[in-house]
Amino acid sequence: MNKKFVAMSALPLMLSMSLTNQAHAEDVAAGTAVEPAVAVDSAAAANAEPANGGVTKKMLGEVVVTSTTIDDRFDSKRGEPSNVSNINGRRVDEEHGKNIVDVLESVPGVTAEVQSGDSVKIMLRGVEAQRYMGEKPGVAIVIDGVPVLERTGRVNIDLDNIESIKVIKGGASYLFGEDALSGAVIITTKRGAKMAGVTVGAEVGKFNYHKGLLRVGFAGNDLVGHIQKTKAMSDDYYDQGAWNRDYLDGKLQYLIDASSDVTFGFEHSKRSKDSHGTVRGVTNAAIDPTSATSGGKDYARKYDIDLNKANLSYANDFGEGSNLLVNTYLFKDHTYGWQGPSGYLRDAAGNLLPVNDMSQLRDIYTSGADTKQVQKGMKAEVRKGGEQTGMMAGLDMQRFEDRALTTNLVTYTSRNTPVGVTNPLNLQGAVTNNSLSTSDTRAMYGEFKWLLAEPLTATLNARYDNITAKYVSYIPLTATQISQGRVSSGEKTFRVWSERAGLNYALDVDREIYSNVSTGFRVPTISQLYGGSITPTGTVLANPNLSPEKSWNYEIGMRAKSELFGVALDTDIAVFQLDRKNFILNTGGQYQTTPTAEGFEQYQNIGGVRNRGLELGAKTDSRQVWSADVAYTYLRAIFTRNDSYWMAMGSRSAPLPSVYYNNTGNTVPRTPKHKLNINTRYRADTAWTFTGEVNSQSGSYADEVNVVWVGGRTVYNLMANYEIKTEKGMKWSAFARIDNVFDRYYYTTIRGSSDSNGDGVYNAEDPSITVNAGRVWTAGLTLAF
Repeated sequence: MNKKFVAMSALPLMLSMSLTNQAHAEDVAAGTAVEPAVAVDSAAAANAEPANGGVTKKMLGEVVVTSTTIDDRFDSKRGEPSNVSNINGRRVDEEHGKNIVDVLESVPGVTAEVQSGDSVKIMLRGVEAQRYMGEKPGVAIVIDGVPVLERTGRVNIDLDNIESIKVIKGGASYLFGEDALSGAVIITTKRGAKMAGVTVGAEVGKFNYHKGLLRVGFAGNDLVGHIQKTKAMSDDYYDQGAWNRDYLDGKLQYLIDASSDVTFGFEHSKRSKDSHGTVRGVTNAAIDPTSATSGGKDYARKYDIDLNKANLSYANDFGEGSNLLVNTYLFKDHTYGWQGPSGYLRDAAGNLLPVNDMSQLRDIYTSGADTKQVQKGMKAEVRKGGEQTGMMAGLDMQRFEDRALTTNLVTYTSRNTPVGVTNPLNLQGAVTNNSLSTSDTRAMYGEFKWLLAEPLTATLNARYDNITAKYVSYIPLTATQISQGRVSSGEKTFRVWSERAGLNYALDVDREIYSNVSTGFRVPTISQLYGGSITPTGTVLANPNLSPEKSWNYEIGMRAKSELFGVALDTDIAVFQLDRKNFILNTGGQYQTTPTAEGFEQYQNIGGVRNRGLELGAKTDSRQVWSADVAYTYLRAIFTRNDSYWMAMGSRSAPLPSVYYNNTGNTVPRTPKHKLNINTRYRADTAWTFTGEVNSQSGSYADEVNVVWVGGRTVYNLMANYEIKTEKGMKWSAFARIDNVFDRYYYTTIRGSSDSNGDGVYNAEDPSITVNAGRVWTAGLTLAF
């Protein structure tokens, strides 16, 4: 490998050797080859941990700040006061997962919802598990420094282009700003001279799954880069569930001199997906799990998504622990899809058609939603280390635009009662939403790390966000709408501070106790602020006085490197409490159109949630003949206030009086109390590796009212990997994977919020359910030369 680019792998760090050794140990435990770091200063080496494990003069070397929102080149956890998990790219590649959920199962505290293909919604510590209609996940998702804000609240990731994943748990707005209520997931894409050469791969699997990959890379004295093309498709398990994805991505890195580099990364992806197999109620889930005959309809279908991402970063190491990182980015998301599965078809005169109930017509939807999102911004960070203190200061400027155009696909009414004021006629082709929402963020953030005494280090973080949200509708208001108080524009500015205070106590060179108090926040959305006043037929009252939601995370833990029966063991255990006291809720309940006893609906800061738990992770050296990893989560998530919930009863054509629930004290839905992942590996020889995985979780409720309970499940997965290198330098890799070996029947998702079958009773026949696909096999072959 070119030595200039070995040096670049250490830029812009100049970390102390103690941190370098820590990172090296973590990579070795994951089975990753580590290049020798060239850029290490002599002062740091004086404090280095001896390779033979001898006694050092100091447990802590130079004080350095490794927190960053731009480029995750700082992969050590030592000295970090928050619970952090790192996964390297080799581990991701060897997992051969269908989506990122298969990779993140090994991280305690992570839950995720799979929609289809590689589209997932990532959640941490049970936060936001009660929501499922495309809201933000309460987790900051950052890819190459770009905060990913896709339209549906889910994130789509090319698993073949991941260099590393870092998961930070607990409120993380002190670094990442808005929506980091429960933490952040930072993904860095592939880079460096190790991408040089040609890689060709192919995979096949159940449900007519196919994937192809081609990667070409090069490495010169001052320039290194690669470009990669992947394409995958599947008919999927569910009726009308076919999906496909097409990625083109790459990275170009130029070494300006021995201490600085500039990197350009890009990604273009096209994806389409149809139904994800929703059925209504447990009976239909049992007799029609693929949603082929029972009349189940997803709320949205026929998604076509076009994404483009580009980022340019600059790194400069000034020496003596000082460095600069700058990143600029542009992210575009164009999404089109059908929405609205129910209503009654009519002709232009308002007469009901002979066949009119849209809930029974699988391919008829009310609206076509065309949305274009643009994110652009710039970040800059400067950091400096020292013997007693270290600091980092950052600047973050973002602009987010959301252009929405919604058009009626059919002529319909919401009810089958006569057309009138309370049941208006919606004409085919009519534009119901033509709007632009923007958000401009200006933020400053920083970190100060102070060695109080030889074993004790304090960390302080703060971030100030100034966020201005604007909305404008391009649909002219009528005189009647103006008299009703409807508006065509709105603007609101939020100024929010976020903080973290943490302590690390080094028991010795291999063990430390960490603790922190940290915060996260989320500003109200445009629809929450202005309610029905910005839609032609809306009924929710505006509330421009809403305050941002805020979370408080309290945490204490210990990470250690030790031995068990002669086997090297890396453990991390933490207990936490995460409180949200100004949670924004609709006074009429979640996903309802139900006036309260006072006769109105409005979003207010009236909710509260408390999530408490324990997270345990243990890893062994995967290079050994036998090795294993364990991830365990205990979670208790409770509504501390949810006392304004009205559940709609009856059908649209024959509504019944709504039922009031006080959900205070109830368990947050879809938050299992126990979750366990065990991954065992047997390395038969240098070529063969066999892996067995167990995923187990206890039961949970499907709804906020805690009526429908879903039992727990345990699923077993198996995988075999074969890898061999020839004398000519060619590397052949093959794998076979079986998920859900024993074909266990269970629900991937279950969500209940109303009397959806209209029988006047809410029970297990009402939630929307997606049944797991059962036993699935995948196999693939890769050649690199």
